[in-house]
Amino acid sequence: MRAAQINRYEKDVAKAIAGVEVNEIPEPSIGDRDILIRVKAAAVNPLELLVVTGAVKLIQDYPMPVTLGNEVAGVVERVGDAVRGFQPGDRVYARTPIDHPGALAEFVALPADAVAPMPEGYDFDEAATIPLTGLTAWQAFTEILDAKPGQSVLIPGGSGSFGRVAVPIAKSLGLDVTVTGNERSRDEILALGADRYLDYRAENYWQAGVSVDYVIDALGPAEFDRELSVLKPGGTLLSLRGVPNKAFAERMRMPFLKRALFSLAGSKLDKKAQAQGKRYEFIFVRADGEQLRHVTDIVKERDVRPSIDPHMFRLDDIQAALKLVAGMGGRASGKVVVRF
Repeated sequence: MRAAQINRYEKDVAKAIAGVEVNEIPEPSIGDRDILIRVKAAAVNPLELLVVTGAVKLIQDYPMPVTLGNEVAGVVERVGDAVRGFQPGDRVYARTPIDHPGALAEFVALPADAVAPMPEGYDFDEAATIPLTGLTAWQAFTEILDAKPGQSVLIPGGSGSFGRVAVPIAKSLGLDVTVTGNERSRDEILALGADRYLDYRAENYWQAGVSVDYVIDALGPAEFDRELSVLKPGGTLLSLRGVPNKAFAERMRMPFLKRALFSLAGSKLDKKAQAQGKRYEFIFVRADGEQLRHVTDIVKERDVRPSIDPHMFRLDDIQAALKLVAGMGGRASGKVVVRF
């Protein structure tokens, strides 16, 4: 089968993308609890850029060569002897396990407990763009934040792919949701259930009387001071793009040395939040088929339709797809998808 792979990390993004090759490799074998999926579509995310540049190797260092791809939709080809609930021909989707990417290939073998049936009425392109953002939002709200009905959340920059899934999930959990983003996305995000929408070009959220229990940061450390300023005492800032800290390392059950390293790396942000009586957290989403079923129910109930970039990429176009995600020579207008 054919697969998009790298043979080494390259810190420079352009060089890293240039090093991605489409290789002929053996079809993966499956164990008793695995599923072999014939890939129909795979999303290409900023996470792929972090992988090829080695930016996540302290969290997960991959043996080389590694097949890229973290979100997949496809058809079950074979199931292991101990697998129940799936059979050949089923339409399924998944976020691949952290230590086992491989969606950008003609076939991928995944543990059955990482996989869920696709939402009915959705095509493969749409389905392939849901697991990463959907599971990130679900794990953020239900595990790390332990959010309760009636509490409030701000999602700065929430008009993109993450916000389009996070907003309906937050509303399904009974949260009051404020989103900042571009003006053209206002009506769509409000239709998904957001209670308040601020056009970031016209209004600064930190000057607009926003006061929330939680902030989910998708912008990065440069925004932290402003995000902390709108948190209520005891509130939590959860970052998708910040620095891993001690709490993250403990939650991921990392070995002692990595716990010590991340404790040091995140100490500045931990201390800054603690000085205000608040909390800082970092998330790196993991695969979970059971949780993805909950996400599926919400997506179907609220008819959440992902925004997909119109470029038609095949596997041989993987470098062009990665360049688009990286903003090299253009900007994606939705999630980037490779079709098989």
